[in-house]
Amino acid sequence: MPSSGIIDKLDVMEKEEGSLPRLLRFYRELLRIQARVGQELDKPSPGLSSEAINQRTVEGKILVTASEFTFDLHVLQDTFRKIAAVFSEYADLFENAPAEFSKLTRINITPDFVEAWYEGKPLPTTDGVSQALLKELIHAAAKPFLTSYAAVLIDSVEQERWRRGYCPICGGNPDFSFLSKENGSRWLLCSRCDTEWLFQRLKCPYCNNTDQKTLSYYTADEGPYRLYVCDNCKHYLKTIDMRNARSDTLIPLERLLTLEIDIQARDYGYSPC
Repeated sequence: MPSSGIIDKLDVMEKEEGSLPRLLRFYRELLRIQARVGQELDKPSPGLSSEAINQRTVEGKILVTASEFTFDLHVLQDTFRKIAAVFSEYADLFENAPAEFSKLTRINITPDFVEAWYEGKPLPTTDGVSQALLKELIHAAAKPFLTSYAAVLIDSVEQERWRRGYCPICGGNPDFSFLSKENGSRWLLCSRCDTEWLFQRLKCPYCNNTDQKTLSYYTADEGPYRLYVCDNCKHYLKTIDMRNARSDTLIPLERLLTLEIDIQARDYGYSPC
């Protein structure tokens, strides 16, 4: 789902309700920056043949590794600084010390930073800014580039042959899922590039646990939402059942509209990906 569709939906919500919660206004500003960048990017050329894609799918190898992820460093740095400015404007939403936000726009993002973030490794020296905060900003700045890869590659992935707990495009963890309207099959949503991929209903995507004694889900009496939890790894995954959802539901937007479920999950003792 292009960012522009989510922005339009948030604009409609604001008009209908008179205002948006501050957190949603923050995310809308990020989406506006990402949408503008995404519109200006050329389509990437991964250079993978259909045979190579099929082989990687069978072997469980992602299609865009850290070394294959190419981007315009100038555009990425400019995007990072614009996003840093938004984070600073909405600093009250975060627990970081105010001094950290004043340093964000002075940080120069190098390919080493991006590669470390991509592979989940510690970042280079961060000038007093927390690793977690800086990774969030790199994530937000890199997202338009990753979603452009996803748009080019996802139709080449044979979904039935993947079924792994990480994204077939970039290797990111899922942070949301949905049950399809057609047959209730379970699809995961990548936290990094918004790729959707098919996954088993009765399996934890984070630790591959299939023991039904330690897998369960919570659901409200009404509404389409479920909270899947795993007592083996203590992670949770928010889910929307599209068979009971509105026809105009935008799945990536549901991440933001279900923040109360995140609070409930943490209260139960579970953590996100």
